[in-house]
Amino acid sequence: MLECLLPADVSLALGVFLVLAAGATSAVTATFGIGGGVMLLGLMASLVPPAAVIPVHGMVQFGSNVNRALMTWRYIDLAAMAYFAPGAFLGAWLASRVLIQVPLSVVQLSIAGFILLLCWGPELPKRSLGRVGTLFAATATTFISMFVGATGPLVAAFIKQQQVGERFGTVATFAAAMSLQHGPKAIIYGAAGFAFSDWLGLILLMIAAGAVGTWLGLRMLGRLTNKRFGQVFKIVLTLLAARLIWQALST
Repeated sequence: MLECLLPADVSLALGVFLVLAAGATSAVTATFGIGGGVMLLGLMASLVPPAAVIPVHGMVQFGSNVNRALMTWRYIDLAAMAYFAPGAFLGAWLASRVLIQVPLSVVQLSIAGFILLLCWGPELPKRSLGRVGTLFAATATTFISMFVGATGPLVAAFIKQQQVGERFGTVATFAAAMSLQHGPKAIIYGAAGFAFSDWLGLILLMIAAGAVGTWLGLRMLGRLTNKRFGQVFKIVLTLLAARLIWQALST
């Protein structure tokens, strides 16, 4: 029965593994605020046909982030999202119009550098965390995500400063931001000819598993203090930045 929902390139064993991985990584993100999406991307990059990795991962992450945003809607910074939303759509539109040839290693090193600066450098001026800063951050990170799919940690580092480390506000606002960032990928990749219909069954199963993982992760988040959440959040972001640096230097 399950095999009928899977694309031809995915075996039953691989399909089950990807569904379980989607649930586990969603729990990681809901608990610690970040990390699950990159973990899932790393797994998919080595198991799924290359042409399907970014579009399928984008749709699964879209569903996972929407679920997390709905479960934490009371904590979303709606004022920030009012400026993140147009920036996200602007970035997606620019990505659909422009073909760039910047080396992937340069993009990875740049993202890692900004993450480390946001985590360990001086706090950004309040003005840069306001309306214009949010609009610019949304546009730039959405544009880059269309090509490398690795900007989540950068967005998370920005939102962490914006939310002053409040754990539920950080998780909820980050979920809303990434929902806006991943959503346009369906339009962009669909227009480019990617056959989402072949992967729809697997995508829906992974999103459903992600919803369960998110629910469990939010229960664990409630047991953390803002201080402990901030410490873990910063460590996880630093590890993700180190991973990007390693990937860039390995190519």
